[in-house]
Amino acid sequence: MALFSIMEPNDPYALKLTPEMLLSAYAHGIFPMAESAKSNDLFWVDPDERGVIPLDGFHISKSLKKKMRRNLFEVRVDTNFMSVISNCAAERRDSADTWINDEIIELYHSLFRTGHCHTVEVWSQNNLVGGLYGIAIGGAFFGESMFHKERDASKIALAHLVDRLNVGGFHLLDTQFITDHLRSLGAVEISRAQYHQHLQRALQIDADFYRLDGGGISDDCLQSTSQMS
Repeated sequence: MALFSIMEPNDPYALKLTPEMLLSAYAHGIFPMAESAKSNDLFWVDPDERGVIPLDGFHISKSLKKKMRRNLFEVRVDTNFMSVISNCAAERRDSADTWINDEIIELYHSLFRTGHCHTVEVWSQNNLVGGLYGIAIGGAFFGESMFHKERDASKIALAHLVDRLNVGGFHLLDTQFITDHLRSLGAVEISRAQYHQHLQRALQIDADFYRLDGGGISDDCLQSTSQMS
């Protein structure tokens, strides 16, 4: 995995990352991370192996599909960015320190305000219990982070995202890295060269993140593009 420094503390010549530069970086296959939530450093990351979820290969269990059909949760899109990214940035008992620092939050909030960053939010009794956020450029969606406070809430957010991307004509769902959790949902690793081929194709597509109306999971998508596990 290649790392390239963007900013160093107290360096008067340090490069100040802007939202426009961030979009250009994604279009070239790289993305920023911080060492920790308290760090002032940002680094470009260019993995040798890239995690992606094939949009025709998302795995969903029978129990989760049944739960989604019961409408126990409400799925909203782009209604509360700061709550989503704040929860993604919060410390978690089962993981190391988060890589989302204040600079990351500010940059992605700017992109949210201009329509390039999106959230998928899972609500229960008017409480935010899960969600994710990411960047959309052309027919590519770059998933950044997700969280859950109730069981399966992040899976429901991801299932809705896959549905939305399929309906909207997207080609690529980039997860950056692979975890056991993502692998169980259908994520795979591809080489950097393969990733760039998919990325270049996706960037030529005029996809529509808002083509899917309503907050639920469409039956057509569940039946035609999701695999039962």
